[in-house]
Amino acid sequence: MKEVAILPEQAPAMPLPGAVLFPHALLPLYIFEPRYREMLAHALAHERMFCVALLRPESVQWKTEDDFFEVGTIGLIRACVGRGDGTSNLILQGLQRVRFADFLQLHPFPIAELETLRSDNETTVETDALGTKVLELYARFKTLGRQLPTKIDRYVTDMTDLAMLADLMASTFIEDPVRRQQVLEELDLNTRLRLVIQYLREETGNAAA
Repeated sequence: MKEVAILPEQAPAMPLPGAVLFPHALLPLYIFEPRYREMLAHALAHERMFCVALLRPESVQWKTEDDFFEVGTIGLIRACVGRGDGTSNLILQGLQRVRFADFLQLHPFPIAELETLRSDNETTVETDALGTKVLELYARFKTLGRQLPTKIDRYVTDMTDLAMLADLMASTFIEDPVRRQQVLEELDLNTRLRLVIQYLREETGNAAA
């Protein structure tokens, strides 16, 4: 039976440079700043969840909510190892796209009121064709020596959840974090697949593929 997490109405948010978390993806994090140690303690004491938000490229560090994107992903702490110096290593698993509707606090760490974002995953003949093109591009990546871990690679060609396929390819192969953010924010499945195809083509250096 598929595990279903009950999402909170509010949760901490961690703005990060270059990091875009997708649903189902795993993100290893090293927590060392005092404010994020406090955030982690808060999360572990509550639902074991917090959000990851991408820092805007023009912002060196965040001071207000304008310094990071308003759409992120809430994740579940799957594993956490604390160290004697107060730092921690953890694995965060993405659960759901969210929008930060408001902030209950920004300091020492943000706590946001969350709006859950649901994708339009209705499939059509076009959706299936776009999914096939994504798999063709993945096959090209494999010829270039870039592929998913073996356990995932074994079943990716039989993946029927095309929303998960789009997110998996974006999180793994699209290098530009702003482009990954665009894929994350796109809720229409066909449009998201087209974005992934466009960016994967450019990653392979063959826009005509």
